[in-house]
Parts: sequence; structure tokens; C-alpha cells
Amino acid sequence: MTESVTITCQDGTPLSGHFLPAHAGLQAATEQAVLLCPATGVKQQFYMRFAAWLAEQGHDVLVFDYRGVGLSLKGRLQDCRATLPEWGQQDQVAALNWLLQRTGQAQVALIGHSAGGQMMGLLPNHHRISRVVGVATSSGWFRGMRLGFRVKAHFGLRVAIPLGVRLKGYAPTALLGLGENLPATVGTQWGQWCAAGGYATNAVKGQAHHDFHAQVHMPITVFHATDDDIATPTTVADLLRTFPAAIKQVHHIAPRDHGLKRIGHIDWFRSSHQALWPLLAQALKAPH
Repeated sequence: MTESVTITCQDGTPLSGHFLPAHAGLQAATEQAVLLCPATGVKQQFYMRFAAWLAEQGHDVLVFDYRGVGLSLKGRLQDCRATLPEWGQQDQVAALNWLLQRTGQAQVALIGHSAGGQMMGLLPNHHRISRVVGVATSSGWFRGMRLGFRVKAHFGLRVAIPLGVRLKGYAPTALLGLGENLPATVGTQWGQWCAAGGYATNAVKGQAHHDFHAQVHMPITVFHATDDDIATPTTVADLLRTFPAAIKQVHHIAPRDHGLKRIGHIDWFRSSHQALWPLLAQALKAPH
């Protein structure tokens, strides 16, 4: 049965989440719990059917909203001072600790959609993650995208969003088809990180005591679609280079091979794309 939960970050910020226990009778203790980390600007509700399916496979699952997004937004968006580094350094850290405490497991697995699988190098408790399954996960580096989409993405994140921040006080990403509207600083930093490459490494430049990228050792498996304009072979490689000690594997998935017309960046978790879900579940079980 799905349970609404509150996750309290180290800085006192409360996050809204949902915990889905493994279905009874499935020997849940033999399966690792899963922390399901959303993409930028995507609410936790989008992942609930997939989370329920994972629970049916015998996994305890926790999904949540980052600060400033969905049910974790408190008050007006234009008053939210959340930053993108806080999504990793505070929110993912707290969600991971909550799941570890709730399940009593020594380690849990992480399924990260896009940004959800990019920030392990910001987590001081990264060693409590047994493995990462990244879905459409990459650095989002503009220079790694095909030219037409690169121009569109650069204009949206580096021109339209900063202008919108000045006019509205928040990042109007919904107008650009980039998920929910975001806190001003989150939207601004998103564009800066995509322009620079290396994604979350930009949060810890010159801050060695907060930079854990070189210490990340867990296996990282990335799935990305052939029709994904954001997670391309180049942007996936740009992200994975930031984890030099990790065991890395990449799967480039063609929609037609799974009876689908398209997958893109977002559709992995839609009910219409359940044919893809066993791929992700199997990656949770893959040997180190």
C-alpha cells in the first residue's frame, strides 16, 4: 500500500515522497530497495505506476519531489530559493538516508531519470548506493547534441529562461516543454551546467571536500534511446567520464526493437512503454 511520507533534509527542508513496500509473499528481503530519483521538473506522480510495478517485482521503492517541485514546493515558486546542487547535496542524500533507515538495508539501488542519475558525485553517502541504473541520463552538454536541437536547447536554457527569471521571478520551463516550472536559481544553473559540460562537477569546482566524483565506485548502467535528443552517445560519455572509478555499462535502445514508435527522453516511465521496464529491473539484478 502506497504511503505518503515526509523526508527532512539536513538543512531542515521537508520533502514530499511516497513509499511503496514490496508486495507481500514475494520474498522482498531478497530484493534491494530502490530509490527512484526524478528528472528535472518532473513530478513524482509521473513515476508512480512504474514504482508500483517495481514493488510487484519485490522491491521497496521510495520516490520523491525535489525542493521547489511538485508536492515539495512550499509557498510561491518565485519565493523559492532552492539551488540545483541542493537537489544532490541535500535532497538525494536525505531520501537515501530515509530509505536506508526504513528498510534496514546496508545499501540500496538507485534508479535515476535524467538528472536523477547525474548527481552521485555530490552525495557524501554515495557508498550506501549499491548500483545506479540511469535512464536517459547524461550531462546534457549542449555540444554533444545534434546541431538543430543544440540551438534550440541553448536558446531555451541560456536565453529564454534567464529572461523569464527576470520577468517572472522563476524559470518558466513549462512554456518550453521542459517539465514543471522551476525555482529561479535551479533553472539558471541548469543552463550553465549544460553549457559547461560535466554536469554536477560544476557544483563543486574548487571544493574538494564536497566533490566525491572520483570516489564513486558502484556499477552504473545507463539506458538511452536512439531518438533521445538530450541523452546522446556523446552526452552520456561526457557524464560517465566524471566517474573514473565506477564500473560503467551503456545500452543504446531502439524503439522499434521493443515494438514502440518512439521513446525519446521522457517516455520510459509511461504505462504505454511497459515493454521497457523489465530492462531496468534486470539491470538492478546484474552482477557487479
